Amino acid sequence: MPPSREDIDLHKPFVDPIVCDAARRHGAPRTPELIDVWFDSGAMPFAQWHYPFENQDKFQQWFPASFISEGIDQTRGWFYTLHAISVALMDRAPYQTVVVNDLVLDATGQKMSKHKGNTVNPCGDPGKEGADATRWFLMTNCPPWRHTKFAEGDIEDAQKKFFRALRNRRRFSRSTPTWTAGRRPRPRRPWPGGPHIDQWILSELHALVEEFRAEMDVYDVTAAARAVAAFSVDQLSNWYVRRNRRRFWKGEMSADKLAAYQTLHTCLVTVAQLMAPFAPFLSDALYGRLTADVPGAKESVHLCLLPEPGPIDQDLKDRMRHAQRVVYLARGLREKTRMKVRLSTRTSRV
Repeated sequence: MPPSREDIDLHKPFVDPIVCDAARRHGAPRTPELIDVWFDSGAMPFAQWHYPFENQDKFQQWFPASFISEGIDQTRGWFYTLHAISVALMDRAPYQTVVVNDLVLDATGQKMSKHKGNTVNPCGDPGKEGADATRWFLMTNCPPWRHTKFAEGDIEDAQKKFFRALRNRRRFSRSTPTWTAGRRPRPRRPWPGGPHIDQWILSELHALVEEFRAEMDVYDVTAAARAVAAFSVDQLSNWYVRRNRRRFWKGEMSADKLAAYQTLHTCLVTVAQLMAPFAPFLSDALYGRLTADVPGAKESVHLCLLPEPGPIDQDLKDRMRHAQRVVYLARGLREKTRMKVRLSTRTSRV
């Protein structure tokens, strides 16, 4: 009579006599010796290439790794065994940079635990809001090497501030049937000879690309993602599009209106490329819709190279920053005196 599940002890040495059918058929008995299982993971840089028995060139090309990323609980696991084995064999670390993810805590700052009942059901709010929204919140809320407090509604707030702004701008850019990105004539006043506000937003875009690349080079993913969000919401949506509504809503497709659409299209495509590492699904959908009629465009945003920064007009950026400050101060005074932002025509003439 075979033993019941309760009678089976799967620890050594009691598990040694047990042989599965597949192992018996293929003549592959269980190895009786057992080393620390973390040794296998720590040997990954060598084992993946079957080094030193073959692939010496590939190993030299890819060793050491640019960076590794894991949770803080792997400090005495994967991080340590990788380091120990590599130093013993190669006298050097197998990675150049370590990006450590700290714990996700509940809204009160307590460690999530099943016995406390403060865990998050991944099929609940995170599943409802989507993987990209969850990932974007975790990236922008705080650096990954610090504790992250998670509360219901946080992911939805991230969606409202960034994702919805992008979707609205994408719909706005496609609101005119006579505008197609792939069949656009050359504008009469191409940048940098176009309107100053177009030159300004493109300078801000190039400054964003420059900042993004610098932050990613030092693996500060939070600063890079926050820069993308700040540009998209504050500069592109709340300032550039609002200042150019009359240009977008003109009835005829003039050179000035065309330049505005071209500028907005350029900004949105670049933003989609920058956010791709953090929100792979939404960025790919956004990029696909923006470039569907653009000849020669890549099939996916993930096939694009990281954008390179272009010319930056720092003097124009400074002047626009001063203008924005005046507007924000005036708006603050209006709110302080409870004066409406929009006044009637009769009141505005007084």
